[in-house]
Amino acid sequence: MRLISSLESKFGRFAIPGLVQVIAMFQLLVLFMVMVMSPEGAAAYLMFLDLNPARVMNGEVWRLITHVFIPGNFSLIWALIGTMFMMWIGRGLDDAWGAFRVNLYIFGWMFAVTLGALIFGWPAPGMFLYQTLLFAFATLFPNEEIMIYFILPLKMKWVALLSAGMTAFLVMRDPSFLLPVLACHLNYLVVFGPGFMSERAKQARVMARRGQFESAKLPEGTFFHQCSVCKKTEIDNPQLDFRVLDSGDEICTECRAKRNGG
Repeated sequence: MRLISSLESKFGRFAIPGLVQVIAMFQLLVLFMVMVMSPEGAAAYLMFLDLNPARVMNGEVWRLITHVFIPGNFSLIWALIGTMFMMWIGRGLDDAWGAFRVNLYIFGWMFAVTLGALIFGWPAPGMFLYQTLLFAFATLFPNEEIMIYFILPLKMKWVALLSAGMTAFLVMRDPSFLLPVLACHLNYLVVFGPGFMSERAKQARVMARRGQFESAKLPEGTFFHQCSVCKKTEIDNPQLDFRVLDSGDEICTECRAKRNGG
């Protein structure tokens, strides 16, 4: 997009390199701090980081950023695996897009969920940021493989579809989550939606043209060859063979044999 390229040329130097990796490491740091705190202290600490619209409006603006650092899972082993996974995804997105576009994608997510939280009181779970990053990576690298449990190879497109299915199941169980979930995936829809719709429309046009071609029938009685002597066509006798004379006229095998015999 020309607008994105123009913004990148002007503000690209301000982009944070490896932003996905930075967020993943901060989430791991928050997890470690929660683990060494008492349950009461940990709960208070997480509330201090949470995106609380009322407190944001009272001046606690750091919550607009810090809520992203709250881990989606408080199991150490899964947090470590998730951190390594997201750092790998972050490196892939950095290589494909560059730091500025990755920053724009993440800050776009933060802007959408912040508006949703402040205006409508919607939740803004950080796990959906990771999910939109997963979706972006799987769209760019659908056949890239990971090892599930370090044993089973699985392509990223199937990982993304499985994650999308789990989110769809969540929405089906509680339809009130539909709009918050859409807001949390607005960055993905904005980036990939137009291209996806354009590709689907192109495929639909191709299929329509193919269907028209396959269903098209020549008018009854249409022929391609006609003998200039007896006026017979391949429709009159499919066994006839036609030859072109020096004059450019066609003659059938029967008339040609009669002419040669005479």
